[in-house]
Amino acid sequence: MKRIVLLTLLALTLPLAAFADEVDFVNTGGTLTANTTTTTLAGTTVNLTLSGSQLTQVTGFNGMGMTQGTLGTVAFTTGALISGSTLLGGTFGPGGSFVIMGNGQGGLPNGVIFSGTFTDNTTWTPSGTIGVSASIFYTLSGAISGTWYNGMTVNGATTQITFDTGKNGFMGSVGLGSGNTVITVTPEPGTLGLLGTGMVGLAGIVKKKFKV
Repeated sequence: MKRIVLLTLLALTLPLAAFADEVDFVNTGGTLTANTTTTTLAGTTVNLTLSGSQLTQVTGFNGMGMTQGTLGTVAFTTGALISGSTLLGGTFGPGGSFVIMGNGQGGLPNGVIFSGTFTDNTTWTPSGTIGVSASIFYTLSGAISGTWYNGMTVNGATTQITFDTGKNGFMGSVGLGSGNTVITVTPEPGTLGLLGTGMVGLAGIVKKKFKV
């Protein structure tokens, strides 16, 4: 009897935890631009915008393996800068937007795949010391949340790395080297319900076997 109860509980709880998938998006190129080159926050809303970046690789979409090519675009605008500066590194608050678009190639939708926003503080970090290091790269990292192409609410995280800005650092605009965004997708409730029902049915079969 204990085994039957365990199987039933497993049927109800497994779908919630064990069947989430991660979809990995890689983007390259484009331009990361600040709406101002000021290094002070007083009376100014400072944010960063990525435009013109190409989606070049997707792994795990709807259970598929890796797909490469010209697959769509990635664009975003951060929330407002809340500490530090765009030159020396700082922190952007929640807000802004983050959009991944597909072009119908490689099994991806033709249109919006993900549309969301930065949900927590986003860090903007230089790789060295401005004016001292010969090469300065910047890394932008933050959590995102929004709507999947089928209407589900999903969560994820993104990391974007700029090209070398030289020893003078970010001066308001720089090319993007590469970006990586991972979205965690849980199957739709209908799919989970079918799986749960199937496992409950399995529990029933086991119960019958024990009665024979």
